[in-house]
Formats: sequence, structure tokens, C-alpha cells
Amino acid sequence: MQPEFILAPKVINGGIAGIIGVTCVFPIDLVKTRLQNQEVGPKGEKMYSSMLDCFKKTKAREGFFGMYRGSAVNILLITPEKAIKLAANDFFRYHLSRFGSQDKRKLTLTQEMIAGGSAGFCQIVVTTPMELLKIQLQDAGRIAAAATTASSPSGNGSTITASANKPSNISATKIALDLIRERGIFGLYRGVGATMLRDVSFSVIYFPLFAHLNALGPKRSNGESVFWASFLAGCGAGSTAAFAVNPFDVVKTRIQVLKRAAGESSYSGIIDAIRQIYSKEGIQAFFKGAGCRVIVIAPLFGIAQTVYYLGVGEYFLGRIM
Repeated sequence: MQPEFILAPKVINGGIAGIIGVTCVFPIDLVKTRLQNQEVGPKGEKMYSSMLDCFKKTKAREGFFGMYRGSAVNILLITPEKAIKLAANDFFRYHLSRFGSQDKRKLTLTQEMIAGGSAGFCQIVVTTPMELLKIQLQDAGRIAAAATTASSPSGNGSTITASANKPSNISATKIALDLIRERGIFGLYRGVGATMLRDVSFSVIYFPLFAHLNALGPKRSNGESVFWASFLAGCGAGSTAAFAVNPFDVVKTRIQVLKRAAGESSYSGIIDAIRQIYSKEGIQAFFKGAGCRVIVIAPLFGIAQTVYYLGVGEYFLGRIM
């Protein structure tokens, strides 16, 4: 007999998993955003030559806590985002399995992809405004550096040296209120189409792959995988899916930037962004920040899946009920 699906502990597990995972990998995510947003100058000049160079310059200009610029809004909203993503996948898998064979209730690959894609679609209600606000905060340092170096550009070097001036302080609250004042609540959903394209595609790949990798590992007495098996499965599935959808992430990041450095392109939509990025920067531009994204997503989902399966929500609700 198939066990009953209880949503509440799954939501708690997903929220806790998201907070822990994001706290661990946020600085790498900040670097990914800045690398994806920078455009190569007419003489080949770039502000950041590599992931390590971006780390060094960000820390030098903005200090250690500059690496966590935008983390507050991300940690606040990652709780419902991961809760929706992980719990919704289990929810859809549970109900789709009821259409399977009566003996083992196994899902087909198509059903697993439908469940994952549906979970990715559900999360965009939270992910879109979270990513929009986070990107403005993460990219503020790059914009400030570009503005201060514009008056004294590098004469022949391939890399622009970032100024020592720190970016002005902005807050997620002010950005959100300004957007709502100017464009209404839908102002927070700029780039929702690109976000959906990225997150649905990611989830279609990630969740079936995770389930199959996780099933290969040893099991505990309750039938759940041991923690290290879930961690490795999350890392493997997360890195694969992250690399596969990185072009969509580049497009989404570019579209969601509200304030651009002088001379940078603006985009009217997904097709326009793809066309401009390809014509001006080539196919390789769609894989900017791919290394960072893989490094972010692999441990993020490894940690998240491990925490999710620890059963903190079940334990907590069991103690108070």
C-alpha cells in the first residue's frame, strides 16, 4: 500500500534546506551574476578576467560582506522557493504514481519529467521577484566600478582595473517599492518568461536524474538513502542540469538587470536578448558563468537534498502534535 503524502513536513524540510544551501554558496552565485552581466569592450577589455579575478576584486573593493551583497533577500525568499520546488516535485510524483502499475507504482521517465517541470513552473511565483532583486544587489558593485573607470579607461590592457570606490548602498526594499510604484506589482515579475524557461527546463532534467542517481546508493533501515548518497546525487544532477540550462540563465540575468553600465545593451525580450547576445558576443557568451553556476548549483542541491531527507519537518511536527 502506498504511504500517505503529507505536505506540511515536506514544506518545512524544503525551507530549511534552502536556507542552509544558499548561505553556503552565495558568494559564488554573486560572482556568477557579475560574470554573466559583463560585456566585452570594443578593444577586448573586461572588468573581470576570470572567476578568481572577480572574487579578488569584489573582496578588495567591497570587503568580505560584499560577497554577500543581496543575500538577505535571497535567504528570505529561498525558504518558500525551495519549499515549493522540492515539496511540489514530491507532490506531483506521488499523484502521478497513482496512475502507474498497481504493484510497484513506478513512475515512467515521462511522468518524472512532468513532475519536475510542474514543480519548476510552480516556483516561479517566488523565484522571479527573488532573482530580480538579488541581481540588482549583486550587480551594483560591477556597475559602480564600470562608472568610475569609464572616465579613465584602460589604454591597452585586456582587463579594466576596478576602482577602489565602493558602490552606493541600495536595499531590496527600496528597489521593490520603486518597481511597484512605477510599474505595479507586475514590475517585480520582469523576466518571468525567461525565468520560467530556465527553471522548468532545469527541473525537467534535475529531478528525474536525481531520483535515478539517488536510487543507486545504499539505503537506511527506513528505505531512505544515506546522507552522502543523497548529497552526491544532488551534486551530480544539479551540476548537469545547471550546465545544460546556463544559456537560459544568461538570458534571464541580462533581461532582469534594471540599471546598466554605459554602453551596455538593453533587451526587449527573450528572442531579442538571444539575437543580440549571439550577434555581438558569439555562442560562447551563453556559457558565461557556467563554471560558477555549476559550482553553485552542485553543492546547493547536494546540501538541500541531504537536509530535505533528514526529516526535520517530520520530527518537528511529530514533537508538537
